[in-house]
Amino acid sequence: MRKALSILCAVFVCGCSLAADVKLPPVLSSHMVLQQGIPVPIWGTAGPGDKITVKFRDQQKAAEADAKGHWMVKLDPLQLGDPASLTVSGTNTVTLDDVLVGEVWVGSGQSNMQMTVPSYEANDPGIKEIAAGTYPKLRLISAGGHGWTEATPENNHKFSALLFSFGVPLQKELNIPVGLMVGAVGGTPSGYWLSEEMYAADDACKAVVAKAAASYNLEAAQKKYEQDVAAWEKATADIKAKADPKADPKTLKFPRKPGAPLKPGEASGKIGNLYMAHIHPYLPFAIKGVLWDQGESGTALQSVDQCSLMGALIRGWRKEWGQGDFPFIYVQKPSGGGCAWDNADPVTNKGEAFAPLPDDKQAGGNNAYVENHIKIMQYPNTAMSISTDMGSGTHPTNKSGYGMRASRVALGMAYGKKVEYYGPLYQSNKVEDGKIRIAYSHVGQGLAPKHAEKLQGFAIAGEDKVFHWADAVIDGETVLVSSAKVPKPMAVRYAWASPARWANLFNKDGLPAIAFRTDSW
Repeated sequence: MRKALSILCAVFVCGCSLAADVKLPPVLSSHMVLQQGIPVPIWGTAGPGDKITVKFRDQQKAAEADAKGHWMVKLDPLQLGDPASLTVSGTNTVTLDDVLVGEVWVGSGQSNMQMTVPSYEANDPGIKEIAAGTYPKLRLISAGGHGWTEATPENNHKFSALLFSFGVPLQKELNIPVGLMVGAVGGTPSGYWLSEEMYAADDACKAVVAKAAASYNLEAAQKKYEQDVAAWEKATADIKAKADPKADPKTLKFPRKPGAPLKPGEASGKIGNLYMAHIHPYLPFAIKGVLWDQGESGTALQSVDQCSLMGALIRGWRKEWGQGDFPFIYVQKPSGGGCAWDNADPVTNKGEAFAPLPDDKQAGGNNAYVENHIKIMQYPNTAMSISTDMGSGTHPTNKSGYGMRASRVALGMAYGKKVEYYGPLYQSNKVEDGKIRIAYSHVGQGLAPKHAEKLQGFAIAGEDKVFHWADAVIDGETVLVSSAKVPKPMAVRYAWASPARWANLFNKDGLPAIAFRTDSW
């Protein structure tokens, strides 16, 4: 009995010792990159009340674990330097080797961010080439993984194709260490990528929901749902009736059953589940910014548009990280659809062929979906990576081009490099003698048409709100737009359809003008 009691006590003491051991989250590991220039949190768990010491280079910080065993210190802003070890000591010591200081970027979104290098190598020689290399100053980590890895051919092929293609040129241009952190899931809406608290606290989303609720008719929605279910049941029954009796039922393709109606603001799934699983574990790791690629799957929140919800997400992420308005770059949706300045350029070699203008009846177009994504640019320190000239499809094959374009945006927007990262961007308009003068920012080296001497893609309308293709002429950093069919013009649209292969205004830096409209009709 005494021997058994001794063994039990030994197990208990051992268990306490293990419980008191210093432990770090997976995002803090050997080979990591710590963000330069700002305070850097280092955190983990230990025994309640345990004294913790963190040492890195010439810094030593101390903390005491709270009642639940959690502790955190913040290293003073770090400067570039040679790789070093970071040690965390309590009842035990954890040593992280080969720790670098540089720039850290988070990549998130859906499949275009999630899909790995092998998914694109067959159709993208650019990514195949860079993925075969070893990059000592580039480090990688994926949500749910076991820590940071070096960028070797083996590890590169397991990583996000887009974020890797973004990081390689960025690291080369900056010539300092770069860390890439990815958390993305294919086919997911933006409503799953912010927490419930972020969504519930956002005034802009509240206003959108309130406006939609004022005109929402639940009875009509329920009636339509019942009609849709009846149509679905009939279609399903027809497929079964026409099928070969010997056929495996699993091989039959049935339409998806309609979902029950949602009230404005309600979600079709769990708000925040992906944020908690794939982003929250990275917090509060110090970062430079975020690269986002999502939009095809919408928001999953009834009546809440992508622009409004992305505002809540951006504000929410920034608040949780506690680093102020860090750079947030997102890839434009939809992908591709427009012609490119140079199809020999590796970035734009999948751009569409230039096309003649369609019928005048199509001049007005309908680009509300595109506009909704462009408007995300309005948020502070937020930039769009233009994609209209880089190839179409749900999963554009030129992923290396998309990454290089995004790195160009980062260099110009986040690092202040003298590189143009937008095409001509609508700034203002003024009516002058039967014409409308459009002023642009981001004219770069100057405005220019491409593939034809004459500008295409501008439409103009008067008080009748009927749009006609317009004559457009470059005048310095502006474009004069007019039409004999519209003697008293009131509104202009550019590239207001998708795809807009016929829109051909660029700056001489090779970037396409961004679609816009001056009306709200």
